[in-house]
Amino acid sequence: MEAKLTLVGAGPGDSELITLKGMRALQTADVVLYDELANAAFLDFAPAHALKMYVGKKMGNPSFSQDEINGLIVRLARKRGHVVRLKGGDPFVFGRGHEEIEYAQDHDIPCVIVPGISSSISVPASLGVPVTRRGVSESFWVITGTTQNGELSDDLRLAAQSRATVIVLMGLNKLEEICALYKHFGRGHLPMAVIQNGTRPDEKSVVGQVWEMPRLVRENGIGTPAIMVMGEVVALSPAYALEYLQNMQMAF
Repeated sequence: MEAKLTLVGAGPGDSELITLKGMRALQTADVVLYDELANAAFLDFAPAHALKMYVGKKMGNPSFSQDEINGLIVRLARKRGHVVRLKGGDPFVFGRGHEEIEYAQDHDIPCVIVPGISSSISVPASLGVPVTRRGVSESFWVITGTTQNGELSDDLRLAAQSRATVIVLMGLNKLEEICALYKHFGRGHLPMAVIQNGTRPDEKSVVGQVWEMPRLVRENGIGTPAIMVMGEVVALSPAYALEYLQNMQMAF
């Protein structure tokens, strides 16, 4: 038995959007520690003998703390062998994956990193929104909506003034503040999308403009987990074109 940690990015939610390398890691796991955003169907790839333990964190439902997860990784690797840490999206994009790798290495546990498909680009793509487009957007920002101190990131003030596409993860509870910030900089009519459970069968989304998004999210019952996309590229989505056409018809 060899103690080992493999940190696997599980992708945005669709059970087919995990890498081949990630799937092979699961097939050799002795332990799988999985998150809220990792599709439970991935557990079928693990051997029958493997211990499968949910260690996710969901807003309003506290589970394991990060310190407890770090300790579990080390203890289970030493006791059982190969631990696969399965995290939604890419574990190095607001996934605290580096903290877990660092802790394991500090305790002499060999580590392997398997990158995942980040929701920041794949979820907009599922709605037909390219995060960059020649002549429309030359760059994109990926920003957390919830900082460690619970306030808006200072980067959002800069991003709201740029022409870049801005993708906000874990920020639905800050929707009103984010939209108010954009309006403060005269960008209330910027196209915007909010997408819940992106790439999953139960995906829900709403498109419109910044000024109306809090109302649209309420009316359409959009909840967490959700990402926000602000930028002219949102107008390239078929859903946005349909929304615009419907609004024009209502106006006349």
